[in-house]
Amino acid sequence: MSANQYQQALERIDALHAEDPRAVAVDGVELPKELWHARRMSAWLERIQETPDELTRLAVRAQHLQRWKIPRTEYPQGRRGYLAWRREQGRRAGETTAAVMEESGYRPEDASRVATMVRKEGLGRDDAVQAVEDCACLVFLENYFADFLHKVEHDHMVRIVRKTWRKMSARARELAMTIPLTQEAQRIVADALELDSGQTES
Repeated sequence: MSANQYQQALERIDALHAEDPRAVAVDGVELPKELWHARRMSAWLERIQETPDELTRLAVRAQHLQRWKIPRTEYPQGRRGYLAWRREQGRRAGETTAAVMEESGYRPEDASRVATMVRKEGLGRDDAVQAVEDCACLVFLENYFADFLHKVEHDHMVRIVRKTWRKMSARARELAMTIPLTQEAQRIVADALELDSGQTES
């Protein structure tokens, strides 16, 4: 592995992110949504791990790669449809990332390793995969949580937060508590953590 390989792969991944037709406004400037999301993922990684290796950096950066190409609406409603959609997203993003890495000079085994991380295989057993999950959870809480409050009823939202919290490492939970939240969001988190604590003790 070399700095040149890493930089080339990162630039190619970001170029694919930049193809996202959706846009978000950041400080008055419009960015492709997926590129903005990837940058937030990378920013959280720097706070989760002091010295993340380059394979973890690439996996975190590519976790949502070309997600817009497979709309959620192409899959059935409900949890089963959601899980099928998410698996396909992970498979496709992992394959595309691996191909980009090999084109940039990485060994096939390194590319395969990153694809595994993007698919989040080994969650709970693999620290690098956990870092990918932690970043995804933190980006959700920081940027998407508030919007969900207006679409999902209270008890369902509490369950979502509780499941998110359970997937996070201790370090990610610590960082999550530093995210500014509205009063309504704070109540949801408090209810989720209280419920989780009660079930753990019972």
